[in-house]
Amino acid sequence: MRYISVCEALKAAPKRWLITGVAGFIGSNLLETLLKLDQKVVGLDNFATGFQHNLDEVRQLVSPQQWQNFHFIKGDIRNLEHCKQAVQQVDYVLHQAALGSVPRSLADPITTNAANISGFLNMLVAARDAGVQSFTYAASSSTYGDHPALPKIEENIGQPLSPYAVTKYVNELYASVFARSYGFNSIGLRYFNVFGKRQDPAGAYAAVIPKWAAAMIEGEPVYINGDGETSRDFCYIANAVQANILAATADDAAKNQVYNVAVGDRTTLNDLFYALQEALSACGVAVKQKPVYREFRPGDVRHSQADISKATRLLGYTPTHVIRAGIAEAMQWYKTNI
Repeated sequence: MRYISVCEALKAAPKRWLITGVAGFIGSNLLETLLKLDQKVVGLDNFATGFQHNLDEVRQLVSPQQWQNFHFIKGDIRNLEHCKQAVQQVDYVLHQAALGSVPRSLADPITTNAANISGFLNMLVAARDAGVQSFTYAASSSTYGDHPALPKIEENIGQPLSPYAVTKYVNELYASVFARSYGFNSIGLRYFNVFGKRQDPAGAYAAVIPKWAAAMIEGEPVYINGDGETSRDFCYIANAVQANILAATADDAAKNQVYNVAVGDRTTLNDLFYALQEALSACGVAVKQKPVYREFRPGDVRHSQADISKATRLLGYTPTHVIRAGIAEAMQWYKTNI
């Protein structure tokens, strides 16, 4: 497995990494893994959707010596000077900072555009000018839009269904142009419904798994948009972390590409409800409520499933967690932290 050998090589010869959005869900999990590998990490965040308590939790999970390898910058990717400061003497960039959520982008497309397109362009320019070795960025499965085919193959996309999807597609276009115009190489990772510890259950734009987990634990209603037969390729956070580290260290032949990051499976919302219920019961949390069905949500695609063969072939990506294994780990965290 390439991931094991890459991690061993990084421990033997540590690099300097920049994680944008480091206080967020995915960013903080990347931080935890890299610090445990004895890497030096710079983190950039403005706390728009990230939290200090995520960083505090990582600090508790690593050694004091490993924590000393982390340097935090409070800054905003919409500010080019903040981006330039963050990339100084960095080997690898993991660009996670963005405003996620389809509904948020429908409610406020201007702010989503500013963070996800202007901010992305700032990071590209800063990283190019600093001569970083590799630039890996969070792309999105929303880019597939209304293309009906399953599973989703990287080369076949449809029309975007939300402003958020537009912004993530523009990221891919900018990355491609920077490769052709400036010889600046990058890799985009199209995440499919990533979930796991430290994913925020609160707020109007919370993802389905943390939102439902919190509701089940607290005895609140669990709402399903539509008939519950909508399906997604849910991807546990450990798989996304693996994909980022593999992409950052990939050889040139694998660069200037986008890759699906998922497990290559499909779970309906109805099945997800019962999987969460079962996992929480195993943790000693009795879930009594039944799901409450309501209208479909605007901008949502009906079904999503990834073909991960390209990432497997060119990056050496091998998911370690199928959905039930990921849910079992995640529910332990939610039980402890909610």
